[in-house]
Amino acid sequence: MPIHLDTLHLPEVIEKHGQDMTGKVAAVTGTTTGTGFVCARELAKKGATVLLLNRESERSKSALQQLQEAVPNGNFDAVACDLQNFESVRQATDTIKSKYDKVDVLVNNAGVMAMKDEATVDGYDVQMQTNVISHFLIAKELYPLLSKSPEARIVNHSSMARLGGPLKAEYFGKNGGDLGGNGSEEENTSFQGPRWERYHQTKLANCAFTYGLKKKLDEKGIKNIIPLVAHPGLALTNLQVTTAAEGGMDNSGDFMSQGQSAEDGAAGIIRASMDPDAKPGYFYGPAAGWKGYPDLLEPEDYLFSDETINVNWNGCEEAVGRFEL
Repeated sequence: MPIHLDTLHLPEVIEKHGQDMTGKVAAVTGTTTGTGFVCARELAKKGATVLLLNRESERSKSALQQLQEAVPNGNFDAVACDLQNFESVRQATDTIKSKYDKVDVLVNNAGVMAMKDEATVDGYDVQMQTNVISHFLIAKELYPLLSKSPEARIVNHSSMARLGGPLKAEYFGKNGGDLGGNGSEEENTSFQGPRWERYHQTKLANCAFTYGLKKKLDEKGIKNIIPLVAHPGLALTNLQVTTAAEGGMDNSGDFMSQGQSAEDGAAGIIRASMDPDAKPGYFYGPAAGWKGYPDLLEPEDYLFSDETINVNWNGCEEAVGRFEL
């Protein structure tokens, strides 16, 4: 029987922290289901033009239709973007630059979790390229449009999986398929082993990008771009379904019933996208970890250490080129 989890927090987040987004352009990756779908829907309800960055598929077409039905007056623009292919990402950003003069919000939401040890067409780990490097590339390529906004936001989606060991350069290398293997069934179902270490590296890197970007913006005195990060807790989304199908976790009802709805899981990135009081480096998410209201959190020290920042920044630039501010 499908699990149902009541939505408890999203309406309050919208009421307390949602500003009018009329006239703003928001780009969101991974909007076919889950947190990205909810984020795109709520941004459109507030008046934003929402760019939907997804791989072309029947699922992406269906999601667009569902969003248009949910927000009949909404303005959605589907942009083909495969995060596992750098050329596709560059084509997507070129499309956006040809159609829009500015971008006000970039939500780097899309992600994969505990996937097999495989390489993308570009040779990088599937999880690292999808979750981190391609989002760095999108931000890099769209930076000229973001810089034209009076208050642009770059929102990164981390998770509780950020907690763990240090960020390591080897995970950013062109060595996908040679990063520890797939682990045992016991390791995978208990959130241990190489699959989960690769995932941990990506979620720590999402934070490192946020604080690395903040540091570089501060150094240049750039005030109109706000880097932010959020985590969803344990949200019931297609992320778990895909991972379970790939042998990466146990998607049992008992486990997922401890989490929260996709709507509440999206509340952190939604608050980051719209809260008028947001400041550079703010981190939103359930304080208790698994579920709850997306509070303003105190980031762990190592998230913004020079070592963590440099591993992420240098690794991403080596993969996709220099990020010019």
